[in-house]
Amino acid sequence: MPFNTSWHTLLDNLEDLSSDATLVTPLSRKPFQVTDVQEHRVLIEYRDDDGTIPLQRDQFETLFQRVQDAHGEFDLDRLPPEAEPYATVLSLHPRFEVDDREGTLTENETPTGSPLVDASLGFDADEDSREEPDIAVYADALLLIDALERHDPTDLDGMETAALVNLYTLLSDVQRNANDLRQDVSSVLLDRLHHDQPVSGQYGSVQRTARRNRSLKDDDEVLTMLEEAGIDRERVTSVDSSKVDEALEVTELAESDVYEVEQREYIRKAEVDEDVKESRLQGLKDQLAATDEDTEDLQQEVEELEARIDDLTSFDSGTSLRTPSGSES
Repeated sequence: MPFNTSWHTLLDNLEDLSSDATLVTPLSRKPFQVTDVQEHRVLIEYRDDDGTIPLQRDQFETLFQRVQDAHGEFDLDRLPPEAEPYATVLSLHPRFEVDDREGTLTENETPTGSPLVDASLGFDADEDSREEPDIAVYADALLLIDALERHDPTDLDGMETAALVNLYTLLSDVQRNANDLRQDVSSVLLDRLHHDQPVSGQYGSVQRTARRNRSLKDDDEVLTMLEEAGIDRERVTSVDSSKVDEALEVTELAESDVYEVEQREYIRKAEVDEDVKESRLQGLKDQLAATDEDTEDLQQEVEELEARIDDLTSFDSGTSLRTPSGSES
């Protein structure tokens, strides 16, 4: 495919990119945003810098050619640090893909998505601001964590019945409220994702997709259309369970005569004591409020652990970046 065609495809995808989307460089993991898309260049801005940086069309063409010269797989270690954004932006083209673990930029025959559009980063987010969210799933999750800490969930057989009931109730509440919140989050994300392109966050990635749901039109209309097309009515008519139930009421047939019946027992949540939950929740909040210093220390430990996990699971180029020249090693 000639570069001119690929360039305009890339520009189209950049135009469709959400205005608040944050991208990251593949090796140094520096976040940046696309601020403008022009015919011969793309303007970006690093998260921690005020200046705008132009990414020129001819440099994209050079990188495009380097990938093809490398038989479709280019080693990102050969890029100078200031050229990393070119690889990230080029990966927004459906046929180019960055593998930030392997440190490669590849060209594929089938459309791919970029893992370098990071939904977890934002330019205006106040990272130090933490407030208790006033939503049901937060309160239920806090109670569930408390229950899991007081009982051993790996030894359910050894747990008392009352404790199992409490655990089941809280799990049920968390599941229901989490699903409600998940649906709300999904509705907002649908307005931000385009072109079936995966968007990555700290804990995973999501992708906009489509599902076809079908329902038959009016029976008479369907049967008439099929008969006009040469299909006999008998070939598509089937037994209607609601009509079978009506027939059972006026005959001596048993349900088992016409149904395959399988009975399965299960546990159903019958009642929730909201007063007890609220009392226990307030006690947990009071404990947290009384140990602010310990909470801050714990929060710092959690953040350090998250940073260590991120280091272990991210590709690190070390000191192998080349100098900014046009030559290849």
